[in-house]
Amino acid sequence: MFTVNGTTIVDYPRFQHRGLLLDTSRHFLDVSIIKQNLLAMSQSKFNVFHWHIVDDQSFPYTSNNFPDMATMGAYDSKHIYTQDQIAEIIEFARILGIRVIPEFDSPGHSQSWGKSIKDLLTKCYSSGKPNGQYGPIDPSLETSYGFLSKFFAEIAKVFPDHYVHLGGDEVNFDCWKSNPNITAFMKQKDFGTDYAKLEEYYMQRLLDIVSGVKKGYMIWQEVVDNGAKISKEAIVEIYRNQGYMFDVYLTTQKGYRTVLQACWYLDLIKYGVQWQAFYACDPGNFNGTAEQKKLVIGGETCMWGEYVDNTNVLSRTWPRASVVAERLWSAQNVKDANAAAPRLEEHRCRMIKRGFPAEAVNGPGYCSQEYSIHEPV
Repeated sequence: MFTVNGTTIVDYPRFQHRGLLLDTSRHFLDVSIIKQNLLAMSQSKFNVFHWHIVDDQSFPYTSNNFPDMATMGAYDSKHIYTQDQIAEIIEFARILGIRVIPEFDSPGHSQSWGKSIKDLLTKCYSSGKPNGQYGPIDPSLETSYGFLSKFFAEIAKVFPDHYVHLGGDEVNFDCWKSNPNITAFMKQKDFGTDYAKLEEYYMQRLLDIVSGVKKGYMIWQEVVDNGAKISKEAIVEIYRNQGYMFDVYLTTQKGYRTVLQACWYLDLIKYGVQWQAFYACDPGNFNGTAEQKKLVIGGETCMWGEYVDNTNVLSRTWPRASVVAERLWSAQNVKDANAAAPRLEEHRCRMIKRGFPAEAVNGPGYCSQEYSIHEPV
């Protein structure tokens, strides 16, 4: 005769969007590393992989329609993601219950795009002549929008998730201001000298293109701050790390669904115990109405790639990312950092036992099974 103990577990996520961003432009990450990160995400109940796949520094995405973008824009031919590899990553994530949302940021952060697409980037001028430098995508040329239409029609087919991240952040206006053709276009459109209106014009055209291929979109907060008219199903991501809860308030007041990232920069490291600040940040901690609170659908932690690559991205990310995962999953009243510390330590040791190089985060201590690697050959 056997006695079975019956246990009922009631558990569910507080937020529907629980994401982690990896940047594969500043430093290329192998497919195997991305897969290991996805496994770690699944074991911490993350469900969105925000893939910042390209940027100024390199363009590792291999486009079917524009193959030269990777050929000329990637670091070299070994530092690219083929269509088969992208499909492999998407399917691997799907099995783990993780969505893959790619980011193709423009009109800024696009220097690598212009290495192969003629006249896409704005020519910068000095003393009335081109100086050999290039700025953001040229919003005055119809050829820019013809390219974007064809490119995002492809992206809509390659990435099955309904959403694509369109960026829209950190656009430097200096090159636009120097270009006489842009100046003439500004006058034609009656924009005066307000270059935020020119950025809004570009983003509005891009949003319409992406909506036309039946995709939803995420954007960085500047797009809304500059007055673009966006769909109510769009997702606005708050990333500026000063006054960010007021930005959440303003964005939700406008009726837009919102994701918070601003307080969860994993790449900004310092000596000592750092995770408590991540744990204290709460996307719902602002003075808004009940309807505004409903528009906050979650958050994302991010590991920007300037100083991480295959050698350290996993240890730099984990287990600190798990702190954000708990904040986004657990009830709002689960907020005692002292109570969370032993859970985090236990989870770190669990990750090490499973083969992840999860770094120490609580100071001196040990795991019963320590992480080890094979000696170099």
